[in-house]
Order: sequence, then C-alpha cells, then structure tokens
Amino acid sequence: MQNPAAPGFSRPLLFAGKRDIMSLKRTEYFPVHRRGAEIKEKRVRNLRDTLGREITYLRISLTDLCNLRCVYCMPPEGVRKQEHRAILSFEEIEEIARAAVSMGVRKIRLTGGEPLVRRGMLSLCRGLREIPGVEELTLTTNGLLLPEMAEPLKAAGVDRINVSLDTLDPDKYRKITRIGSLDQVLAGIRAARDAGLTPLKLNCVLIGGFNDDEIPALAALTRDEPVEVRFIELMPIGHAVPFGPEAYLPCETVLEHLPRLERTGQDGGVAERYRLPGAAGTVGLIRPLSRCFCRQCNRIRLTADGCLKPCLHSREELPLRGLHGEQLRAQLERAILHKPEQHAELSARSRSQAARDMNQIGG
Repeated sequence: MQNPAAPGFSRPLLFAGKRDIMSLKRTEYFPVHRRGAEIKEKRVRNLRDTLGREITYLRISLTDLCNLRCVYCMPPEGVRKQEHRAILSFEEIEEIARAAVSMGVRKIRLTGGEPLVRRGMLSLCRGLREIPGVEELTLTTNGLLLPEMAEPLKAAGVDRINVSLDTLDPDKYRKITRIGSLDQVLAGIRAARDAGLTPLKLNCVLIGGFNDDEIPALAALTRDEPVEVRFIELMPIGHAVPFGPEAYLPCETVLEHLPRLERTGQDGGVAERYRLPGAAGTVGLIRPLSRCFCRQCNRIRLTADGCLKPCLHSREELPLRGLHGEQLRAQLERAILHKPEQHAELSARSRSQAARDMNQIGG
C-alpha cells in the first residue's frame, strides 16, 4: 500500500541520513545510562502522594521564551524576556533535581518555551546526567535548532527527544507557528536520528479543521522507521482557550482515520500505543480530554522561575527558590501531598484552571 504524503513532502526526505544508527548497540549510545542503574538503590525514599502514586518524573522548564509563536501556545508578539535573575540558575535547577532524585525521581525532561534557546543549557544537561539515580534525561523541542545541537546534546548525556510536528505541509506549518520553517524542523529530526537521540517521538497536537486531514500521512512516518508519532488532544489552556469547539478533536478521530491500527499496550506513561500492520514504529494517543489519566500521573513540574506544580491544570504552585537541604526536601514532599486526585474536567467549554500559559509551565 502506498503511503500517503502531504504535498511537497516525502518520507525519504524526513529520514534520509548519512548512516543508519538505529542498528547500533545501545551501549554505544548510553554509556552513562548504566551508571544511573548501578546506583539507583542509593535513593533515600520514594515520593508518594496521598493516593499512593509514586512520583518518578520531573519536568523542568528552562525558559518561557521560544523561537516560534505557535497559535495555541503564545501571542503573536512572543513573551517579554525576563531578567536573568528572575529565572532559576543552572546551579539552582541542579540542586532541586538532586533533591528530587534522592527522593525517588528517576526521569527528567527539559522543556520550555523552547529549552534549546537557553544559553549554556548543554552544561546543565551534563550536570543533570551526572546526578546519581537519573536513569533517563530527555528533552522536548520544536526542532529548529537541532541541526547544530543534536550531536552536542547526545554528547552532554541527553538520551532521547520529542519533537513537535503538527503538520507536514510547509504553508500550514508556517501558519500555525507564525514564523517557522518546516524544512528546518525536518532537518533537525534527521540530525537527531543521526546523533542517536532515539527512539524519536514526534508530537502532533490534533486540531479540527487544521490537521485532521493529515492523520494518515503523519502515521505513515512510522512505517519504515522506529519512531512514535503521538497524537495529542488540544487542551483548553492559555492561548488555545478561544478556539471554537470544532477544534477540540478526540483521539478517537485517529482510530476512525486508521481502522487498521493494532493496539500494542501502554507506553509506561500516558500514551496508548498502536501500530500499523508491519510498521517499524508506533502511533501513540494521548487523551487529556476524552480519557483522563490522572490516576496514572507520576510527574511534577518545575517552572523556569522556581515554582513546583503538582498538577498541570491546577492553580497550585509551591515556591522552591531559596530553599536548601531539608527545607527543600520538605517543600517537595509538601507539593506531592498537594497533588490532587484529579484535575477539574477539561472540555471545549471548560478551560484549565492553570494560572499560566503552556510556555510558562513547560508542556
């Protein structure tokens, strides 16, 4: 069966590379991974909330700034750059991460804004990778800076990345990002693949009337390469709130477009995982609106200005800046105890209770 493709796009353009690194052994790319596995027994105790959920995942926003202006995330003019002292220093981030890891966190993801625009972030990656107990260091990016940053990120200890890719049409890409270049992102994805930042995950926010016609083409990217294309329901938060009800598509739409998808299970996180028959990669569905996954939530979020959010969609934030040692650990525990059983209902007509936009929280 011929793979569908958007005008002006072909799958070989995305995945053509100098060499196929997918076949190389894991030990060639994850030498620091074993170090975390060897010392993970040294964690002091596990962070558990009042419902018994074990908190093992810390998402760290490095900046509110971004080099794109995606319509569901930021205003057209972007956001005002904060003074350097208004955001956490790398030393502060590393201190908070060390405390969290000593209490059971095993996975760290760097987000933003766009984390790659934060100057010197490679040194932070190296510092986080060296923390005893960190088993996985990941990053979410729009991909624009990956052509020059992919190899240094791998060398600094980043294991894998997620790249935002809402469309395969160059004109639609520029429309939704306002200033972005699809060719540059595709080059970044190739660079990430060649650098070994795998398995790659491509995040696609479903928007009715914008990219639902591209579901087959996006899913077709998984046929020959072991990538995961993740379809994510648009959430009514920040600049996405004014979108009309027709924009909020359930992930069931993906299953309607792709009736041959086969369920393969859960990915260990929030994504339901499927596979096209014979495909090398997978299709993930993330349903924050149509199928609440709060009962499986194992994450907390650190904002760029030093507040810990127990829940993405809650107004609750606890400041961590200026705390050290046992005071810092006590505040981390307090934040976990504030983690709600479930956030308020989300739908096209009921917005998130979060007091910040997504670029300020770190998606």
